[in-house]
Amino acid sequence: MPQQPDHATIEINLRESAQLFNTLDPFPFRERDLSAEAERHIVEWARELPENRPLEILIHLPPEQAASESAPELAAAVNGWFDSRAREERQAMRALFRDGRIGLLFGFAALAFCLFLSWSIGQRYEGPFPRTLQESLIILGWVVIWRPAEIFLYDWLPIARRKRLYLRLAKAQVAIRARPPGPAAQH
Repeated sequence: MPQQPDHATIEINLRESAQLFNTLDPFPFRERDLSAEAERHIVEWARELPENRPLEILIHLPPEQAASESAPELAAAVNGWFDSRAREERQAMRALFRDGRIGLLFGFAALAFCLFLSWSIGQRYEGPFPRTLQESLIILGWVVIWRPAEIFLYDWLPIARRKRLYLRLAKAQVAIRARPPGPAAQH
């Protein structure tokens, strides 16, 4: 049985290392933002790779750039970028759950108020209109609580999935390789 490679590899071919970064960002490599194109390429490729294997990002550069002193900083810049993206997702999840808790608190209060009004109407009045008003209040109460419930049931899943992916990319082994001279494909 053939053995699988240790790492799932993402390859990037560049004409120069600057293609990896946002051109409007003035900071040195370690603190620079990845370009939106580079990030999208890496993230889309990583999503397609098996989750049970560590990632490797292989950056192919012209020989003179691959041997430069700044080449090792590319690895730290890429890992640092995805580490910061994972932190952003963690903060987004905290904010989402905080909003969910506040919404749930108000939602339960609104539901209790609507149920109380519905019960009060049922105790005092009879007929089709009061009955319609009772049912409408019950529905309104459940509608008010739906959004907070949706946050805890569904909305956190995509954020958790992105955070896990960014953490994998932050831990990825980044290797710089010289490629033979010739035309290079962008990202």
